[in-house]
Amino acid sequence: LVALVVALKGSKKATFKQDYNVEDIASVSKIYLADKQDKEVLLTRTGDSTWVVDGQYPANQPMVDMLLETLNTMQIRQQVNRNAVPNVIKDISAHAIKVEVYGRAYRINLFGLHLLPHEKRLVTYYVGRETQDMMASYMFREGDKVPYIIHIPGFRGFLTPRFVAEPLKWRSHNIVDLDASQIKEIELQIPAMPEESFSVVNNGNGFDLVPAATQRPVNQFDTVRMAQMLSSFTWLNFDEFASIVPNANDSSLNVAPRTILKVTDLEGNQTEVRTYIKYFNPEDREAIPDTAMYNTFDLDRLYAIIDNKDTVLIQYFVFDKILQPLSYFLGENRSTFAK
Repeated sequence: LVALVVALKGSKKATFKQDYNVEDIASVSKIYLADKQDKEVLLTRTGDSTWVVDGQYPANQPMVDMLLETLNTMQIRQQVNRNAVPNVIKDISAHAIKVEVYGRAYRINLFGLHLLPHEKRLVTYYVGRETQDMMASYMFREGDKVPYIIHIPGFRGFLTPRFVAEPLKWRSHNIVDLDASQIKEIELQIPAMPEESFSVVNNGNGFDLVPAATQRPVNQFDTVRMAQMLSSFTWLNFDEFASIVPNANDSSLNVAPRTILKVTDLEGNQTEVRTYIKYFNPEDREAIPDTAMYNTFDLDRLYAIIDNKDTVLIQYFVFDKILQPLSYFLGENRSTFAK
């Protein structure tokens, strides 16, 4: 509230000039968002179309693109009614998301000559809640005299949900993104069935299927099923972070992994995915001795821990062609292991 009052004191005259948006979106280098629940996130551009979250995690690019599009296309629909300004300011002060937009600028910018580049804060917005008709959002721009009602022409909805300060919401859900030609080795360990564990190894001319028990390539295997598996690693994503799902740290994770998947690319980078059965109810595992009873499982998703860091939820549908035992690739009928 204090920051907002200070901003109002140094405000410029209210105007309906449509300069509310960020016109040169390509120059935006950094976006900082913070809310009233002490959540904050910093999005930083690392390339023409790549961004990172808090300086270390790949960003969810579609979300970043939507945010940039919003900053670029949002416009003033109308000024807040004079009598309503005090209440709107009070509500924005209590609930707003602060958005700082930084961009590239030049200390010398004359006649097409750009010299001495530097980064500066382009604009600061305070994004409030939606209007009564749900077609716009209240916003105050630092330097303005009054808040405005902001919308995107032609878009039916309000803009507030596009400004999120929760870091996990901005992180990419991608696990690996490899064409078959970029894969060096895939290893699948199945602790409960070690005889079904195996590796798929790039031999330079194709791929060998190597059972863990013998460590020798088999002579024949189902090439169609193998091709389906290899193609599944192109833009392989998880569903959501388990830390925002109730009971993510329940007893389902206090057992041996169901599978341990390791994917290594030609440059030696390895990604490990450990999977665990997800029960509908955490107590089911203790309450029902026969855990093979199918209806106690979540039939759509299971837990996964990626590189021993992030606990996430993955879909059986997405991993169905990957988490199959050795016998499946030897041409036997589809296993029920992956479902």
